Amino acid sequence: METTLLWILAAVLVVIGLLGVILPALPGAPLVLAGLVAAAAADGFVYVGPWALVGLGVLAALSYAADFVAGAFGAQKFGASKRAISGAVLGALVGLFFGIPGVLLGPFVGAVLGEMSQHGDLRKAGRAGLGATLGLALGAAAKVSLMFAMLAIFATLRWILPAV
Repeated sequence: METTLLWILAAVLVVIGLLGVILPALPGAPLVLAGLVAAAAADGFVYVGPWALVGLGVLAALSYAADFVAGAFGAQKFGASKRAISGAVLGALVGLFFGIPGVLLGPFVGAVLGEMSQHGDLRKAGRAGLGATLGLALGAAAKVSLMFAMLAIFATLRWILPAV
């Protein structure tokens, strides 16, 4: 019975975690990781052991890095100043408190304000904001990729390698 409950908990946590990749109110990566730890515990850590879980934890941490670095990277590629890049990162952090609109607009607004404070050129500021927004989209794609990589690694260790 305990094993069944752990598998149910694992499935619920993974599904909610995957929703968290899209919805900013949910901590996606930690929930997916917690679900995978619960699934490993359900098997007594026989198939997926501590080192594999540490590796999955590193991937979960990388998903957070992708979130914060992506907007700044995009702004930089569009020729933004250091102040605009800092503004994109700060905008991403502040945007987390305003739900989906904040997450989508935060890096853009931050980059635009940062660039405007340095150069006062609206056209250049708009390019910096566009770059931050494109970076955010790339960051979201990276997060989704990392979450599916976590699931694939777990599935390989749990169901594919034991059969070999």
